[in-house]
Amino acid sequence: MLLNGLSDTSGREAVRVGRDALSYAELRSAAGAVASRVAGAGRVAVWAESTLETCVAVVGALSAGVPVVPINPKAGTRELQHILSDSSPELIFGGPDGIPVDLRAAGELPASEPDEDAPAIVIYTSGTTGPPKGVVLPRRAIASNLDALSDAWDWTGDDVVAHGLPLFHVHGLILGVLGPLRLGGGVWHLGRFSSEAAGAALAGRATMLFGVPTMYHRLAADLEASPSLAAAVGSARLLVSGSAALPAADHARIAAACGLLPVERYGMSETLMNTAIRADGDRRPGTVGLPLDGVSVRLVDDSGAELDVSDDETVGEIQVRGPNLFLEYLNRPDATAEALRDGWFATGDVATRAQDGYIRIVGRRATDLIKSGGYKIGAGEIENALNEHPAVAESAVTGEPDDDLGQRIVAWVVVEEGAARPSEKELADHVAGLLTPHKRPREVRYLDALPRNALGKVTKAKLGS
Repeated sequence: MLLNGLSDTSGREAVRVGRDALSYAELRSAAGAVASRVAGAGRVAVWAESTLETCVAVVGALSAGVPVVPINPKAGTRELQHILSDSSPELIFGGPDGIPVDLRAAGELPASEPDEDAPAIVIYTSGTTGPPKGVVLPRRAIASNLDALSDAWDWTGDDVVAHGLPLFHVHGLILGVLGPLRLGGGVWHLGRFSSEAAGAALAGRATMLFGVPTMYHRLAADLEASPSLAAAVGSARLLVSGSAALPAADHARIAAACGLLPVERYGMSETLMNTAIRADGDRRPGTVGLPLDGVSVRLVDDSGAELDVSDDETVGEIQVRGPNLFLEYLNRPDATAEALRDGWFATGDVATRAQDGYIRIVGRRATDLIKSGGYKIGAGEIENALNEHPAVAESAVTGEPDDDLGQRIVAWVVVEEGAARPSEKELADHVAGLLTPHKRPREVRYLDALPRNALGKVTKAKLGS
């Protein structure tokens, strides 16, 4: 059974969104009604708002063996039209024109489920290099990946996961909702993230917090200002950060305020999670830990040859193989063939590997691998160094053409509110002192905010535009 917790027919709480909640018995019944409605459909779409109705629609469709297409409620007309045209769902739940979900409806879940290679969810990528592609994830990818995370994080049915993540993507929906329901635990969606809401959940039933760096940056400042919030967050069993690197400065601030260091993990829509720092592992800022059970991770050079190095310095592209891989890009056999090579998925991410096997992501091959003065330099490493400067709130690093160096390193910096703007030389010397001189930015540009997409990731293509 994909969602083992649904075998629980008790009144124990399964899913909470804000002040509203469903027990396992109520979730099972409402999802059963959805399952009956969608039986036999090829695909259904769900308007993925942060509501109980979204959770019920997804659980019901998955229980019926019908693939789900989560829709970003903030998608523009062009993107929405593309997703609906590309995926051709037979039914749409929620949204302005979709089928409403009745939380009090009664139904029975099907007695059987499809095999493990059947499609389960079609996640559309953020589309930073063209129209979004539909990533077809099979049931085995979800099941195996959640089980591997359960092992890495000592995650059990006794845990309640709190988060305020969107439900149209992997982090919020698969890890944050389906994860607890597979293990028989609880989901506590905050509705909208705030430090106060996270603290209240952790002071209550919640034992784990899932978030992204922007949330943890906000939380770090609030923890320093509130001893009661620090006590609540410090009572958590595990703080998990993902989707981008968490700056070392925020690691240190959180640990100093509440006594806990977050663990980080690394994943993609096409692979779910590839690596994670274990609950009992070394929580080194800037790293994403070791490959999960069943997942093979290798680094390759520009020619595709495997790099047998563990010096935490040599940069290579990450390739992944395992049961966590997607089946295909929907309607895009060309893109699928390009991404999957001899069973390995070429992620496009570049990283280093330390002697103990820990992976350190340094950016995207297309936008974050800078070739300057004969060196291959990862933008993420420089961003982490910049973010350790006390006057820097956040930063992004890009490479621009340079007649002498090939590419010069350009830093885009947002200054902390109330702080004096550091000079270009000060920031360059700061990076050179932490890393090496050839990694220092040659130019610094100051912004009020970094451009981000709907998932909160920085869109470097918009820098300078």
